[in-house]
Amino acid sequence: MQIHITNLHGNMIEADIQRLFTKYGEVELVKLVRDKLNNRSLGHAYVDMPVQKEALLAISSLHETDVKGKRIRVAEVIYDPAPHASWNVSKNA
Repeated sequence: MQIHITNLHGNMIEADIQRLFTKYGEVELVKLVRDKLNNRSLGHAYVDMPVQKEALLAISSLHETDVKGKRIRVAEVIYDPAPHASWNVSKNA
């Protein structure tokens, strides 16, 4: 399951996020989103956890908690298989 974390402190690195989520189970991948020009953190990251039960526990436990003085938001990434399907729906039909 892929998890999105927002409002991260700018000094956090991948290892910090890994340690935060490993308390709840196996972490497969941590991807900190960085600015392409200066390599600084943009304040959000993605974490892949292969076991859904562990991922859901991490989400519920870490959402709205303070990490390094910032209240982080943690949510499951939900993929929309047809993101623009509503554009094709006629309201008159």
